[in-house]
Amino acid sequence: VQLQAFGGGLVQAGGSLRLSCVASGTISRINQLGWYRQAPGNQRELVAVISSGDSTEYADSVKGRFTISRDNAKNMVYLQMNNLKPEDTAVYYCATDLNPGCSDPDYERFYWGQGTQVTVSS
Repeated sequence: VQLQAFGGGLVQAGGSLRLSCVASGTISRINQLGWYRQAPGNQRELVAVISSGDSTEYADSVKGRFTISRDNAKNMVYLQMNNLKPEDTAVYYCATDLNPGCSDPDYERFYWGQGTQVTVSS
């Protein structure tokens, strides 16, 4: 199983970016999907998560500006980021709990994707 994130880049403050992440490989079921970020010198932090039932949670710092969504048919998760601020600058990682084709339907494993850099200039 691999997670590949893309869509990062350089944007001015107040601008928007849309991150995408696709899961590939042998996958029976995807449970929760999420986005995390890590700025230089900081710990990795949760940005947003979406459950298999489409329930969402956001970090307080991004509420009202970021929107997480998923496309189950494509094994993808998205993060629409609006009104970006310089403090949003970080490497953004997608992550998921999924069943990688295991015969036990309740088995899940956590996977990280590679990061994508988001830089917001002031």
